[in-house]
Amino acid sequence: MNRSLADTPVDRLARFVSALDYDTLPASVVAKAKIHISDTLGAALAGARSAEFSISVRAMRPAGPVRLWGTHLTGSARDAALVNGFAAHAFELDDAGGCDHSGAVILPALFSALHEAGRPIDGKRIITAVVAGYDVGRRILEATGGYDAHNRLGWHSTGTCGTLASAAAAANLLSFNASATRDAITLATSFSSGLWAFIHDGSLAKKLHAGRAAEGGLLAALLAANGFAGPSRVFDDVWGGFFNAYNRSDCYPELLAEGLGEVWKINRAVLKPYASCRGAHSSVDALQDMLAETGREAGDIARIDLRMSAMLKDMCGAKVGGAMAPTQMSLPYALAARCVFGTAGLEAYTEECRNHPEVHALMENIGITVDDAMDAMAEPVVTLTFRDGLCTERIVPRATGSAERPMQPAAVEAKFRELAGLSLAADGVAALWQLLGDLEQIEDCMQIEALMAGHADSVPTFQ
Repeated sequence: MNRSLADTPVDRLARFVSALDYDTLPASVVAKAKIHISDTLGAALAGARSAEFSISVRAMRPAGPVRLWGTHLTGSARDAALVNGFAAHAFELDDAGGCDHSGAVILPALFSALHEAGRPIDGKRIITAVVAGYDVGRRILEATGGYDAHNRLGWHSTGTCGTLASAAAAANLLSFNASATRDAITLATSFSSGLWAFIHDGSLAKKLHAGRAAEGGLLAALLAANGFAGPSRVFDDVWGGFFNAYNRSDCYPELLAEGLGEVWKINRAVLKPYASCRGAHSSVDALQDMLAETGREAGDIARIDLRMSAMLKDMCGAKVGGAMAPTQMSLPYALAARCVFGTAGLEAYTEECRNHPEVHALMENIGITVDDAMDAMAEPVVTLTFRDGLCTERIVPRATGSAERPMQPAAVEAKFRELAGLSLAADGVAALWQLLGDLEQIEDCMQIEALMAGHADSVPTFQ
C-alpha cells in the first residue's frame, strides 16, 4: 500500500533516499564509500573465524542461496544478513562514527538484497545504496540526541539506529519509490533494539546487535516492497513515537532532513586500526605519539595514568584480559597489549595474549581517574611516567582512522589483506581487493559474492 507523503522531516528523507543516484554523488563521497565497503568486507571475512559466527551457524543451520562470507556455506537472505552482520562486527575492526557501526549493518543487508532484486545490480548502485544507508543511520542518531544522549540511557545505537540505516540502504538498492522507502524506514523502528548490558560481563550480545540490525532492516524493506505499511507518525511527538521512546528530552526531528545532499554523513564515519572499542583508540595513538616523540620504548614506562569522562570509564575502563568480547571493550588492555606486544591489532587478542602475565601486570599499574568536568565524549588524557622520572601527557582529539588523522592507503590495504587472509587464499584476497577497487565499473555485484567463498571452518580462531 503506497500512501501519499507530506513534508515532514522523514518524508523529505524518504524522497531523498528514493531519488539518490550515483551521478549526484561527489567524487570524494564515492571514494569514501568504496573504502568503507572494502574495509567492512575485510572485517567480516576475518569475523568468519570468530566464536560468534561459529555459534550462530550451529544454532541456525542456515540454508539458502546467499553466501555466508568466508565459507562455502549459504543461507536465506535474512539468515545471511544476520550471520554476516555478526561476522562484520565480531572483532571490533569494522568502522564507527555512523549509526555507530554502519558498515556492519548495511553491507550484510545489501548483499542479501542482491538476491531479492530479480536483476543484476551494478557497482554504482551498491555504492549509492551504501551512501544512503550511512546518511540515514547517522541522521537518525543525531535526531535522537546524538551518541552520548542516546547511548548513555543504555541503548546501543548500532542496533537501534542501524536497523533504519540498513532498511534505507536496501530501499535504495531495490529502487523503491518515496512512499515505499518511508514504509521501509518506519517499519524498521519495529525491529529497533539493543542494550549496553553486555558491557558488565563476557556476553557476546554486542555483536548480535549488528546482525539483527542488518536482518531487521532487510526484512522491513522486503515487507515495504510488498505493500506492508509503516507507522507514518512514528517520528512525530506522539505516544509510542521513536523519539519519545528512545530519548524524549534531547531529540531534534528536523535533523532527519537538514542539509540533505549537501552534508554527506558517510564523511563522519571512521576506520578502526585497532581491534578494540573505538573509545580506546585515541589513547593508543597518544601512547604511540609520546613514545615516538621521546625516543623511548614501551619497556621504559613505569606507569600509565588515564583521566576520562564517567561515560567512557563505564564503557571501556574495566581492566579485563580473558574472554574475547570484554577484553575488546577494555582500554587498559589495549594500552597494555600495545606495550607488551608492540601492537593493539587483532594479533594482540589471541587467547595466549589475553592471558599473558605481563599484560595483566601492566594493566594493574594503569591508574584511572574520572573527571566529571570532561564532556562525556571527550577523549582521555594519557600520562606516561618513565622509569627515569620523565613525565609527559597527551590527548588525541580524533583517533587514527578519522578525517583529522586518516589511515594512509597502504595501511587500509594492509588491514584488508590481513583480515581477508584469515578466510581466503592469497590469490583470492588479491582478486577481491582489485575488484572492489574497480567497484563502480562492475556490472553485476554477484561477482563480489563469488569471491567471498573461503576456507573458514566451524572452529573459531579467536574464542
